Amino acid sequence: MLRFRSVVRSCRAIAPALLLALPATAVAQRVDLAAFDAYVSKGVAEWGIPGLAIAIVQDDSVVFAKGYGVRAVGRPERVDAHTLFAIGSTTKAMTALALLMAADDGRLALDDRVLRFLPGLQLYDPGMTREFTVRDLLTHHTGLPGSDQLWSGGDYDVQEIIRRMRFLQPAASFRNRYAYQNVQYAMAGEVLRAATGSPWSEVLRERIWSPLGMRETVPTLAATTSLPNVAAPHMKLDDRVQVVANRPVDPVAPAGSVWSSVSDMAQWMRFVLDSGRVGGRRLVSEQKFGDWLSPQVVVPKDAFYPTTRLTRAHAVTYGLGWFMHDYAGDEVIMHTGSIDGMSAIIGLVPDRRLGVYVLANLDHAELRHALMYRVFDLYAGRAPRDWSSELRALYGDLERRQAEAQRAALASRVTGTRPSVPLERYVGTYADSLNGVVRITMQNGGLRAAWGRSLSGPLDHWHFDTFMARWDDPRAAPQPVTFRLDASGAVAGVSSGGADFGRAPDAPPR
Repeated sequence: MLRFRSVVRSCRAIAPALLLALPATAVAQRVDLAAFDAYVSKGVAEWGIPGLAIAIVQDDSVVFAKGYGVRAVGRPERVDAHTLFAIGSTTKAMTALALLMAADDGRLALDDRVLRFLPGLQLYDPGMTREFTVRDLLTHHTGLPGSDQLWSGGDYDVQEIIRRMRFLQPAASFRNRYAYQNVQYAMAGEVLRAATGSPWSEVLRERIWSPLGMRETVPTLAATTSLPNVAAPHMKLDDRVQVVANRPVDPVAPAGSVWSSVSDMAQWMRFVLDSGRVGGRRLVSEQKFGDWLSPQVVVPKDAFYPTTRLTRAHAVTYGLGWFMHDYAGDEVIMHTGSIDGMSAIIGLVPDRRLGVYVLANLDHAELRHALMYRVFDLYAGRAPRDWSSELRALYGDLERRQAEAQRAALASRVTGTRPSVPLERYVGTYADSLNGVVRITMQNGGLRAAWGRSLSGPLDHWHFDTFMARWDDPRAAPQPVTFRLDASGAVAGVSSGGADFGRAPDAPPR
């Protein structure tokens, strides 16, 4: 933690003294918001984003809040500052804050063992189970790899998701490696429930959203169904941007299920930039607020956003629901949110009392990063930089490399092979304690796979005993499915997406 702070201080030391001496209001007066408005409009068009909204807060004032484009392609309804989008993982900071508020009330401590609140918890490593703390839930530093397959298909409720975590093998020793982990935030919501006696959503509503006047914010996708001003998610499929079905995050809600508007999120930014106060009243103690925004673990740069190639950050860390890095001598507190078809970003420069929040209804709309850094430059008095063009080039290069890797994978196919056994012998039920059930059936003379409720589609023979799943859901990329034969030649298992399933009796899953 000390290393990160020292890096930021050293960067500030070499910044131009004249710029640092300027009061923030003087810099703000020079910001041409009309030109920025035009820059956003141009970026939205160039990146092909159906709809986007952005808010800027500076010195406790909302200085800019506007919507661009439409809520759904092919429809006339426009996006405005009050349009609701999925805010994704920017929810995490709210969950962490709610736990810190509970700590202020004496209901828990960050270094309490999780077993105190979830006595039935069992992880793969008994030592980790015993020592697992509330702080561990929030820092992505346990050694457990991502396990989004447990919730992304909506197969299980939160209790079943937590139960299955006992089968998730660590990828590193306890507290030894950063690895982003959404399910741990779901556990954090259950700890909050046990400690306060109230559901996570009610704690956020009563302790955060209501005091801040965030009346347009709802906890889950399910809560948006009757609301009139809601954006639809979009993805680029078959070279065309089109509306896709929402992917609910509700089973692990504390990790990223909130929907909100930039109007409401501007109030959230004002609160954070005012050190946890609203209207002069402190909602979280100064000590806990400091914990919230303090680095907890080092994030390897290759595990962070590709933007570091352009920002040249010296260090990246993770706090309690926040990423932190240095940029041009400033300390940046930020996080993104990405759910199928929706994108979000929040970026704060506390020393300048500056914040920007972007919401978009296109999958991984990386214009969000460009707008954040553009705002940072404008309010620091730095010369405007065309972040949009630079990031389009950066991400375009990454996409080309990904396409090359895909072509290489296709080229590795061995032609002229046949399955080891007749197709009928692959039919059956395959189960795994962590990942659930895969069912293989025959349909129209070929094989078909169904993995839980979320993925189903035909299997095309690839080579040997590997087939390619062409999922019915257009959002899901084709995926290899490889069958395993035992010594007798019987089909004993199947693997796909890093998960291994053993053959099981054809019975309904638990």
